[in-house]
Amino acid sequence: MAFGQYTNLDFDQIKTSIRDYLRANTNFTDYDFEGSNLSIIIDALAYNTYTTAYNTNMAANECFLDSATLRENVVSLARNIGYVPRSRRSARARISFTVSGLLETSTLTLNSGIICNGSGDNTNYIFCIPEDITVPVVNGVAQFNNIEIYEGNFVSQDFTVDTSLFNQRYILDNSFIDTSTIKVKVKPSSTSTSHVSYKQIDNIIGITSTSSSYLLQEIEDERYELIFGDNVIGKKLSNNNFVTVSYIVTDGKDGNGASEFSFVGNITNQDGGSINSGLIGLVSTEEKSRDGDSIESISSIKYYAPRIYSSQYRAVTSSDYESVLGYIYPNVESVTAFGGEEMTPPRFGKVFISVKPRNGDFLSDQTKRELVQKLKSYAVAGIVPEFLDLKYLYVELTTSPYYNPSLNDNSENLKTSVSNALTQYSRSIDVNKFGGRFKYSKAVSLIDSIDSSITSNITLVTIRRNLKAELGRFAQYEVCYGNRFHTQESSYNVVSTGFTIEGVTGIVYLSDEVINREKGRIFFFTYTEGGTPNIVKKNAGTVDYMTGEVLIDTVNILSTVIANNVVEIQAIPHSNDIVGLRDLYVKFDMTNTTINMIPDLIASGENTSGSRFVHTHSYYMPTYTRKSNSTVSTVTPILSSTATSTGTTTTTSGTVPSSSASTSTSSSSTPTSSGGGGSSYGGGY
Repeated sequence: MAFGQYTNLDFDQIKTSIRDYLRANTNFTDYDFEGSNLSIIIDALAYNTYTTAYNTNMAANECFLDSATLRENVVSLARNIGYVPRSRRSARARISFTVSGLLETSTLTLNSGIICNGSGDNTNYIFCIPEDITVPVVNGVAQFNNIEIYEGNFVSQDFTVDTSLFNQRYILDNSFIDTSTIKVKVKPSSTSTSHVSYKQIDNIIGITSTSSSYLLQEIEDERYELIFGDNVIGKKLSNNNFVTVSYIVTDGKDGNGASEFSFVGNITNQDGGSINSGLIGLVSTEEKSRDGDSIESISSIKYYAPRIYSSQYRAVTSSDYESVLGYIYPNVESVTAFGGEEMTPPRFGKVFISVKPRNGDFLSDQTKRELVQKLKSYAVAGIVPEFLDLKYLYVELTTSPYYNPSLNDNSENLKTSVSNALTQYSRSIDVNKFGGRFKYSKAVSLIDSIDSSITSNITLVTIRRNLKAELGRFAQYEVCYGNRFHTQESSYNVVSTGFTIEGVTGIVYLSDEVINREKGRIFFFTYTEGGTPNIVKKNAGTVDYMTGEVLIDTVNILSTVIANNVVEIQAIPHSNDIVGLRDLYVKFDMTNTTINMIPDLIASGENTSGSRFVHTHSYYMPTYTRKSNSTVSTVTPILSSTATSTGTTTTTSGTVPSSSASTSTSSSSTPTSSGGGGSSYGGGY
């Protein structure tokens, strides 16, 4: 009798199938009880079948990029479509120092290898440079300015080409290599003094039979192998050629944050002689170490490999830019890109990119310049990439969970549990990213499910942007939220924290007055707690409720109540689901989230009639000013009676603002003074 079709390879079902087969054969009679010899044989057969099925299934899974789990297999499958996973990235810092008191010296060379000891966060790391740096000596002084140094150990490895070997391989012995620091030099022989530098390539476009180039691929144990040309694609190595490969072995992201450096390197003059270490001045830190990262994860390889392959290492669409940027810059936590044609007014010929790095909020100007240069080799001719600084769209909650005190009478513990659960949600993949979306139903359901004693909750949502003021300068500001505003009252739907302005004594706040369902007017007022607002400027700007955009007319802000020159502006969203549009990065702010635990007297049986039940508003109750838990400025607010007039000073922005609902332009631009009666466009972040 033939076996039936297997629908499940579970051990018990396999065993049952074997018994069913034996049951149909009258020659076997003692298989159906556990103590028999045949029962033991059946167990062995079932275990063998189960193990074989499991191994076959796992082996089949390892043949496909989507289902493979072993790194070596994922890397091998990605290699088949031309994708080389990112290696570890060394943390990079920038330093400067001078060497003085030099006599009869024309040049100094900072030799490759160890340069500095760097310290930060109670740890010390070694920093190196992969190549020699030579500078001239002027009036007895040599200046090494803005030198980029790399965290890790400098390693050099040599190979001698032997064409008699059938398959000679050039494998780098060390793991944890930063492949961007690899330098390959080829000499005709080991005794030769001249060499040719070979460059790494990631595709064969433009490579000829005489190109001095090599390919790099990851192999087992996170090591790397160099592949040289064959006189068809790239120049072929000759017998007895001497290959020197230098690189840096790094600790990756652990090296980030080093800010103090002490020199331990080697400097020689034009004759190769070492100089006296006493002539070397103190090392100044231009930029602390940053951008260190771990080797590319398996999940990242699975995501980027097919996308890079589909773009063929060319950035044409906005999604191509997102994929390519993640490939060339490993420190990306989230990235968004969109064409200038989507802006209002359109800015054709440009693609705008905004990046949230893993170890900070903003890209440095140096990193932006480096990425723009790298993107040029991928971008279509005529398209100019431009980076926009990160702009946060904060989501804040005011939640009132009702709880049954008969089941849990410790409201503080419940409040802590609610806070912990919301904090965990604030780190989820729904938010904290470009294109993120705060999902109201998830947050409300999460609160209800924290403890069986919680019977319900009333949760309100507000959104906030931070306006970074240009203190002491006349400026205009545009703050965009990318979400429609709700206008349940005729005024005070949009409110702010305090600031001072020229010509007005005391703390000033801004709010809105509804004109119609689409437009509103911004006004400034002073306010004393418990009193009545005193309007000091009736027409201070406009608000577009449909697109979620606040425009503030020319104003000279002198100081802010919140630290770092910030004015927090909050609004009520039309929808409780908040979306991060274009370059807005959604961030769930637990600092300004309020939790009020309320006993449910009906559920506890204490007041079944409901006469003493505490009702909570299901709609936002407007206030005159914003109450914030953010850090307060330590600077005493400047009042107009003591301020110096700056009426003739204006600022201009490097970026024309967009009226798009999602774009706050110029918060990343550096204002410059200009004469006359102009104004500037500022923005939020």
